[in-house]
Amino acid sequence: MIRRRFLVLSGSGLIVPLLPAPARATPTQVAALIANLVGEGEIHDGRVKLDIPVMVENGNSVGMTVSLDAPATDVRSIDVFAEGNPLPHVLRVTFGPQAGAPRFATRIRLATSQTVIAVAKLADGSCWRDSVDLLVTLAACVYNAN
Repeated sequence: MIRRRFLVLSGSGLIVPLLPAPARATPTQVAALIANLVGEGEIHDGRVKLDIPVMVENGNSVGMTVSLDAPATDVRSIDVFAEGNPLPHVLRVTFGPQAGAPRFATRIRLATSQTVIAVAKLADGSCWRDSVDLLVTLAACVYNAN
């Protein structure tokens, strides 16, 4: 009987306010992740180019391209962070010795309007970043840990 009551109440919209809000990272959490990646070094603006639309109609599939002005042999990794996603460390890309230019294109999911950040770590220990503030009109990537 409890299951039927739950189904009736959920269909009427009375249970929705009882559900927890979707989890989202905060800019402070993302800053801590980036600080952990960078370590003691300083992060510089430039050399990394994050190409992603500023206005996104649907957050389910957002195309982006990240490129770096350096030889692929000098790149340790390129990390992408999304400040408003439930899991803010979106991806890490590494390049092998046979790689061409340090450039990749992919699609990501975005939970809401937010800042997307690309951080490149080079073999000499220097770190470079680029960021884009974007507006998402239809959110995606809703995650509930409960």
